Parts: sequence; C-alpha cells; structure tokens
Amino acid sequence: MDRKTFLKTSLLGAGGLAAGISAAGNSAEVVGTNHINVKNPELMENAVLHRANTRGVADLGWLKSKHTFSFSHYHNPERMNFGVLRVLNDDIVAPGMGFGRHPHADMEIISIPLEGDLLHQDSMGNKTIIKRGDVQVMSAGTGVEHSEYNANKDREVRFLQIWIIPNKRSVTPRYDQITLTDAKNTLSQILSPNADDEGVWIHQDAWFHLGRFTDTTTVPYSVKKSGNGVYVFVLKGNAIVNQQDLSERDGYGIWNADKIEITASADSELLVMDVPMKQSL
Repeated sequence: MDRKTFLKTSLLGAGGLAAGISAAGNSAEVVGTNHINVKNPELMENAVLHRANTRGVADLGWLKSKHTFSFSHYHNPERMNFGVLRVLNDDIVAPGMGFGRHPHADMEIISIPLEGDLLHQDSMGNKTIIKRGDVQVMSAGTGVEHSEYNANKDREVRFLQIWIIPNKRSVTPRYDQITLTDAKNTLSQILSPNADDEGVWIHQDAWFHLGRFTDTTTVPYSVKKSGNGVYVFVLKGNAIVNQQDLSERDGYGIWNADKIEITASADSELLVMDVPMKQSL
C-alpha cells in the first residue's frame, strides 16, 4: 500500500474514523474491553491487558506500525479505545520517508519521538523538528492539515502517535511542543488539561506522565479525576502494575480505582495515561 492509500484508509477506514472524528460518536460508554490474563483476580472487572504481540500490524515498507487500538486495516471491535484514548500507534518510519499532507478535525493528537528526528509541517504555518525528549501536541479542532517526515536520510525515526477524543469540538486549531527535563526514577507530568500546568495541554481532562528509570523503583499513582482510568504503556524494560507483570510494549488499563502502584525495573521507561472513561460530547 502506498502512502496516499494508507492515509485515506487510516482516516476513513476501520473504526469509522472520518478526518479524526471517533466512531464512538456521542455514546457515553466508551470503556475499553478485551479482559485477558489479568493476574490479580480482584481486578478482573476493572482492568484490561494488551500484550505487545496482540497489537495490529502494518508493514508498508516505508512504515512499520503496531496498533494498540483499531486503526486503518486493523479492526478489532474489542480493541476500539480505552475511554477517550482512541489511538496508540507505535511507528517506525524509514529514512527520508513519511506521511504526506493530510487532514484532521476534532481530535487531540500527541506525538512522542523515541528515536531519530521527525519533521512536522502544518497549515497553521508551523515547521519544526521534534526528537527524543520532545512532546508535540496538535488540537485539530475545526480542521488542520499536516505532514510528518523522517528528517534524516540515514536512520529510522520511531515515535508514538496518540489520539485523544476532545471534550470540545470545533475549537481553533493549535500547536505546541516542549522539551522535557531529563528526570530519572520518577513520573514526570508531560500533559494536562491546564495551559499553565507542567507539560503541554489539550482539550480533555487527561494527564500523561513519563517515567525513565535507572533503578528499580516503586511509585504510587493517584488518579487525577473521578471517572478517569489509567492506561500504562511500557516503552522499555519491565514493570509491575497492581501485581500484574508487564513487558516491553505491553499495555495495561485500570478503571474504577483511585490509586495504583507501579514498580518499574531498572533501565525501563513507562508512559502513564490518565483519561476519562466516558466521552462527554
């Protein structure tokens, strides 16, 4: 499949996405499902485990992608979302290649580079390169077009592409990016609903934290808002979340809980996404 076809099917295909608008529509219930092999029996009714090798796969030559949730030609009715967390794509783009200019609307789009340099250009006039240690956010709102390319001709770029269903529609499109501090052995906030808070902000009651651990570390995490759930994605190494063992690229979601306990192994990285479990629109 070429890039043009991929972009078209990604925006209009599996899951009923149209220009970045969720198939969930106005439904109040958008809780993730597919409860598998949850170790702690007390969490069987409020937890979901997505092993790395159960994700959807796309290999277009220039793009290799793993989809935690339904996207493009990967469609699994039990893997549509986790609350308002609609897309979690783990992308590898070949040198000099990328996604041509394409539209989005009414979606909060977050990009987190893991390796290499990603060149972003959009219809708002932004042209920038983001790299490991940066976080980029784009509120698509009433409509925006952008492109994303590997800025290098000699190495791959790896990044996470995350879509969050917003709590406001038809907002003025906006763009922002930050460079993170190099904190270790803690969870650092990288995203929130508040413009004056730490990290980037989006139109949703969501909080993201990133942790890079050099030592085995146990950290408690308190859910930020009643009705939110927490989805932990292991970028590197291993972790234990509420007694559930997780390996690299596993995802584990918990809801109906006020607190969770995370033990990260030495030389590990975790992304913790605290999101509403019901869509407010």
